[in-house]
Amino acid sequence: MRKLLYLTFSMALLATLTTYAMWTIDRPLGYYLSDLRIKLAVDQGVPAGRGNLLGIQPELFPTDYQSPERLHRKLAAYLQQARDQHLLNEKTIVVLPEHIGTWLMVSGEKDQLYQAASLNEAMNWLAVSNPLAFLRALIGAKGSNRVDDAHLRMKAKDMAEQYQALFGGLAKEFNVTLVAGTIVLPTPRVNDGALKTGRGSLYNTSVVFGRDGLPIGQPQRQLSPRVDEFGVLRPSTDSAINVIDTPAGRLGILIGSDSWSPENYHKLNEQGAQLIAVPAFIPGHSTWDKPWRGYLGSITPSEIGLKPGELSEGQAWQHLTLTGQAPISQATAGVSVFLRGQFWDRSSAGQSFISRNGQHFADSSERGARLLNIWL
Repeated sequence: MRKLLYLTFSMALLATLTTYAMWTIDRPLGYYLSDLRIKLAVDQGVPAGRGNLLGIQPELFPTDYQSPERLHRKLAAYLQQARDQHLLNEKTIVVLPEHIGTWLMVSGEKDQLYQAASLNEAMNWLAVSNPLAFLRALIGAKGSNRVDDAHLRMKAKDMAEQYQALFGGLAKEFNVTLVAGTIVLPTPRVNDGALKTGRGSLYNTSVVFGRDGLPIGQPQRQLSPRVDEFGVLRPSTDSAINVIDTPAGRLGILIGSDSWSPENYHKLNEQGAQLIAVPAFIPGHSTWDKPWRGYLGSITPSEIGLKPGELSEGQAWQHLTLTGQAPISQATAGVSVFLRGQFWDRSSAGQSFISRNGQHFADSSERGARLLNIWL
């Protein structure tokens, strides 16, 4: 009798494990409908043969990341509409927002993940659907929040490959220089024209792709991430600020709140940066209009007299992003682009803006995708 019970239990366990293994492999693509419209919200200057900075503020949702092909379809539709409005040329620099590549972590997952009611539930589905990858990532996770680290780390190699294929492909397809927002990866680097990952800490990283679809220079890491951004990002205080040559001029990238530091602008001045791209992200639907909370984990620069609560979040961003404000910044122009959309129960805020000569030209809308252009 005992042998029979043991055999029955073993067979039931085997059947359960087999069913679970088959379930984790199955990745059906669900129904997809997405708004491909985008509005030209800001258009400053006139064409003069020197190119232009074009910020794309997309509106994205989890289903847009169900496959790289779906995300390509949406972003290519935005770029095609920009082309139709004669905003693209060989000297165009396109700038995408912070973390647009990070959400590739949920690409190719099961329908239950995209239909989850909350981000926490979605991340649980991510781990359950990829048990071996999650366990390997958990073993190699860094810092105190090992679970969130593992969620971001577990598909890093695939994310890097998808990121390069998608955004490098868009740069080549539309013959533009593309600042591909940011992506969170462990110790990213470019080797022989390919974006690679390591086993070290997670960094919020931006890569620029040329018109040939290949990365230009090394990835730019965020120097001082705010503590409210994912909570597992490693500051890159020993990393250089890269300035790269583009057909429109020398370009520097400041990720998110890195654009609040006067020291960073001094470093860009030393390298002759003429243009500045700021991929940005603000969590929370109404955060833009709430009181500014300060540097959140970073030391407030001595040159900054602004105190938390004196301005709204949005006013602080426009006050602290010093693009085009000589002598602190000697750049000709810049663009700050925010990620908009809804990721489960987490929404985002931010109103993208163009900067020139100390003036900001902003998009004040709360919903919908937007183009912001400035002719150089």
